Amino acid sequence: MVVYGAVHVLIAWLALQVAFGGDAERTDSKGALTELAENGAWLLWTVGIGLVFFAIWQLILACVGYTYVEKKRKRISKRIGSAARAITATAIALGAFKYTTSGSAGDATEQQQELTAQVLAWPGGQLLVGAVAIGVLITAGVIVYKGIKKSFEKDLDMSRAPSWIEPVGRAGWIGKGVAYGVIGVLVGLAAIYADPEQSGGMDKALHTLAAQPFGVFLLTAVAIGIAAFGVYCFVAARALKE
Repeated sequence: MVVYGAVHVLIAWLALQVAFGGDAERTDSKGALTELAENGAWLLWTVGIGLVFFAIWQLILACVGYTYVEKKRKRISKRIGSAARAITATAIALGAFKYTTSGSAGDATEQQQELTAQVLAWPGGQLLVGAVAIGVLITAGVIVYKGIKKSFEKDLDMSRAPSWIEPVGRAGWIGKGVAYGVIGVLVGLAAIYADPEQSGGMDKALHTLAAQPFGVFLLTAVAIGIAAFGVYCFVAARALKE
């Protein structure tokens, strides 16, 4: 959980560099891996191994976790969320291991655009990509709602959490949700215009924010939110319910 949070803090740091005219080119997990690589391969190995254990833990939760949640529907929802985090963590870990051996983690935006182009070429491809966009937007809405309603506190043993976790957790979940929302919009535009270059992941989402009017303020706010989510992960590593 600490490693997962550290990746978010690094992404936030790279996003702030973009917002204030720095030289960061990538503002996603690949950019975070590049930043780590500049400080030694051992950091990449540490992050990669840590994320593998995080993914295994999330996979276990996806199968048998959240027994403290009484409502079955909510328990299933949380398990699905854990499965998604397991996939994300595994992808970042594989990127870290690839970087240590080849010196590059690959371009996630190009890979996503290639995948989008392949799907758009299928019969009904625009509808499929549109369905993915709707799914991402719904996920983004759930994440933002979790921050607004402070429902993340239900996953924590608040007796072991500091009092400031409420505002930090709120900012973190809302900031991450907004970033996901931008990704959903980009995928939706790719579906509407049948143009895979419109799509993109976290990196393109944050750069898109930077390119908007008042983009510096928008990107800074989202970056602070993502960093807050990273801090929330640090606290959750100690206070998360089992």
